[in-house]
Amino acid sequence: MLDQKSENRLLPDPDLVSELLMGMRLVGLDYRRIEATTPFGLGFGEVEGRAQFHFVACGPVYLRSPAGTLHTMNTGDAVLLPRGGAHSLISSPDIPCQNIRSLDAAPLCNSVTDIKACNPDTPHEKRVLVFSGCMEFDLGGLHPLVGLMPEVMFVGTLLPRYPELLPMLEAMERETTQARAGFAGILARLADVVAAFIVRAWVECGCGDSSGWIAALRDPRLGRVILAIHNNPGHDWSLAELASEMGASRSVFAERFLDVTGITPLRYLTELRMRLASQWIGKEHMPIETAAIKLGYGSQAAFSRAFKRIIGHPPGSLTARGHIDRMVRAEVD
Repeated sequence: MLDQKSENRLLPDPDLVSELLMGMRLVGLDYRRIEATTPFGLGFGEVEGRAQFHFVACGPVYLRSPAGTLHTMNTGDAVLLPRGGAHSLISSPDIPCQNIRSLDAAPLCNSVTDIKACNPDTPHEKRVLVFSGCMEFDLGGLHPLVGLMPEVMFVGTLLPRYPELLPMLEAMERETTQARAGFAGILARLADVVAAFIVRAWVECGCGDSSGWIAALRDPRLGRVILAIHNNPGHDWSLAELASEMGASRSVFAERFLDVTGITPLRYLTELRMRLASQWIGKEHMPIETAAIKLGYGSQAAFSRAFKRIIGHPPGSLTARGHIDRMVRAEVD
């Protein structure tokens, strides 16, 4: 077992983590206070690409993940599904589900609604209370990390290391159960903070050792190079400039970078640019020409060739797909 000093040496530099996470946006789109009595089955995740947060104020509740794995959530438990996906909250494993959007929702305040899925004949002590949030999750230049995150991220696994989370969860439980004046807005803000905390804690703890990117952050000199690239992906970086950021010769830098991340520095830069372009064009509807210029390409044709080489399809396909997605979301919303 590692001692504290050894463990700290294996973690990313906290200053680098802080700078890289400055671009993180976790914006709540809509929230629901859900009161249900057994039996119940509620389906979520009808829109792909949105994160989902659930807090159980009065349980227990079963969570069936997008992969079909069943998790038990008790009172005080919270979970973030960073990629969303079709999942459900159910009172027992064999219960059928209905889409949460098919239930009547009474507005509590801006972006927060109240849903009651209660059977009047069911005893009050069998009541379940959940506060849920659908969130737009954007890590900026770190967006590729979303794909590396676990399908579900439970706050309970963080409490021994981050005890400051406990008062937030206790406050959420009080606000959900007591429904005092202004509780809906307070719950929405607390949900945002807890969800962001889950993401930050996962990065600080090494991202589950799932990425060479994290290994690079453990090397302070190499970490400075990663930070420079992410802070200015549109710069025309040369191997000499990147080596200078590390304070090493080009050959030593290139060998070290490849050894740690598994790819060359310029390939890393190109992949980062294309992932950013995918986000800007596909989700933020930025014109292809604008994205090309912003990422340092002298022509749209050169950008399109690089994009297709890395992503596998031309950037124009994102604009068509984005139009279809907007139509689907409009129908759902």
